[in-house]
Amino acid sequence: MALYEHVFLARQDMSAQQIDALVEQYKGVIEANGGKVGRVENWGLKSLTYRIKKNRKAHYALMDIDAPAAAVHEMERQMRINEDVLRYMTIAVEKHEEGPSAMMQKRDRDDRPRRDGDRPERSFGDRDRGPRSDRGPREDRGPREGGFERRPREDRA
Repeated sequence: MALYEHVFLARQDMSAQQIDALVEQYKGVIEANGGKVGRVENWGLKSLTYRIKKNRKAHYALMDIDAPAAAVHEMERQMRINEDVLRYMTIAVEKHEEGPSAMMQKRDRDDRPRRDGDRPERSFGDRDRGPRSDRGPREDRGPREGGFERRPREDRA
């Protein structure tokens, strides 16, 4: 039997329980056709780069599959019929990855506290302190070198 990674996108208005039911439905299709489903990951609701069937977001799910090609074709046929599935992609792999996928590792990285602690918010110009503290007032520094020097306009009334 061949090894596959299968990712599908489901509509944004579905609940997490409905997504789990959808995964179980397709898991049953694979097992009924002589295959096995290993790791299943729900990546959650994520924004799409562009609209797909009027959806701006979608629920992402990953399945590691060990099944004959006929089982995968049957699952994909049923996904084409199902209006809750926006897109799907199946890729043949040499071996399945151990541990969490790259998307789950990214989520873990985002949840960790930062090493530098909370940085203070940046403010532009520190309006409460006046001019920036690293420079003196303009008149103490003299005219600019080699640049444009402002002169008052004489034609103003």
